[in-house]
Amino acid sequence: MKQMLDFLGNINWWQWILIILVLIAIRDIFIQRKHTISHNFPIVGHLRYVLEKIGPELRQYLVANNREELPFNRIERGWIYASAKRENNYEGFGTDRDIYAHHHIFVNNAMMPFKISERHPNTIDKSFLPCAKVIGQYNKRKKPFRPASVINVSAMSFGSLSAKAIESLNKGVRLAGAYHNTGEGGLSPYHSHGGDVIFHFGTGYFGVRDNIGNFSMDKLVQLVEKNPFIKAIEIKLSQGAKPGKGGVLPGAKISHEIAKIRGVEVGKDVLSPPNHSAFSNVSELLDFIEDIAKKTGLPVGIKAAIGKLEQWNELANLMKETGKGPDFITVDGGEGGTGAAPPSFADHVSLPWVYGFSDLYKLFQSKGLVERIVFIGSGKLGFPAKAAMAFAMGVDCINVAREAMMSIGCIQAQVCHTNRCPSGIATQNKWLQNGINIPLKSERLAQYFKTFRKELIEITHAAGYEHPCQFKMSDIEMNVDDHHLSKELNRTYSYEKTAVPFSSMQDLKDCLYLGGNYHTLKS
Repeated sequence: MKQMLDFLGNINWWQWILIILVLIAIRDIFIQRKHTISHNFPIVGHLRYVLEKIGPELRQYLVANNREELPFNRIERGWIYASAKRENNYEGFGTDRDIYAHHHIFVNNAMMPFKISERHPNTIDKSFLPCAKVIGQYNKRKKPFRPASVINVSAMSFGSLSAKAIESLNKGVRLAGAYHNTGEGGLSPYHSHGGDVIFHFGTGYFGVRDNIGNFSMDKLVQLVEKNPFIKAIEIKLSQGAKPGKGGVLPGAKISHEIAKIRGVEVGKDVLSPPNHSAFSNVSELLDFIEDIAKKTGLPVGIKAAIGKLEQWNELANLMKETGKGPDFITVDGGEGGTGAAPPSFADHVSLPWVYGFSDLYKLFQSKGLVERIVFIGSGKLGFPAKAAMAFAMGVDCINVAREAMMSIGCIQAQVCHTNRCPSGIATQNKWLQNGINIPLKSERLAQYFKTFRKELIEITHAAGYEHPCQFKMSDIEMNVDDHHLSKELNRTYSYEKTAVPFSSMQDLKDCLYLGGNYHTLKS
């Protein structure tokens, strides 16, 4: 043994390297049979797999230009990061965008901008921008709700996102006067730090399910009674990442905490089916909405990615006949989002937001129903110019998911589905979560929202209006077709938005139903 140790001790470091390389080569050629490249090119073939693994990072930081990446390019991410950190988010020396590119947006500014008085709410608070409509007012719900912010956190579940990320988002929306959509993973303690909440559930009914996985009205009523910060209920019919497809939550990811919140068993795979069991057709959906609204007193809405319109047309006809229906509709873009999905779904199933929303809005407008509904847009709208376009098309509020994640540190690593998120946001790994400083990150989300609202207000004033709800289709132009012709939105999408009733920003501020703890925060 001593001779063996002496022999090994006399081997130089470079000889150890050669021995290791020889062993790898022997393994590549004679032992492994899975990888042709490493068999045919021992040792060197491994470089291919290393480069393939780090390829996205190399392209992101070294190869791709500022406007090239998807889903969010470097300029977009940089604007969110700078806005969240209250840093300089301006550009110098003119735009580096190709302003003649397809779908480039132009806002038609007025000759004379809108002028605010010394006592105007936006003189006092440059980011004050509530929704112009009250959710649930038309249907006379017991507890109507006016969102205090036109930008809010979209549906992202605890389980998909980490506990510290959810807590940062909730504390951030409280500071910003916005609301926080729970996603379909149920209401967790991390959603309960003072921010307004919209409780969202899908086909799995997590948090409001009985022992066999069906919807439980009793549990929903108890949840609403125990948590008065829940301002509305959202029923998910589909989402942009995978419309018409259910999901599986692996048992390995279901901790005791997640099991308790979702109402499932620890360590057992949980299936979210593609269909709801609480209703099977449009008429039953309408009855389901009304039943929830009656028993909870809250406004109730639906969320969906848009494709075929036949059943939407049926819903609109029933709403017109009965005088009932959802208080709000959240339209998700088919571009996908934080939810993991097969590329065949994320790339091809359901329409992109601009097409889906315009189709749906036109349908409800033709039935004379748009005044009854608060329309919420969700699909890469977390930038002021895109939001101006969305308001011109008929949106009343927008929800952001990935943009909100970036404001608290997401680096677009695109590994949300692997549980290895390096920023600790989309993972249940405790070590990775430890990097999240909740007080700091909540401030950053709030600052991103405030900067967004301030810049959207400035764009609105430049167009001659007081509130974005006043934008008309003709105020926004977009490059269309192969000749880069610029057209107003009403010519592009073939409809005129229905005017939103609006008196003044002061009236919105004085509204009895204004959410966001706004009066408490400002007093």
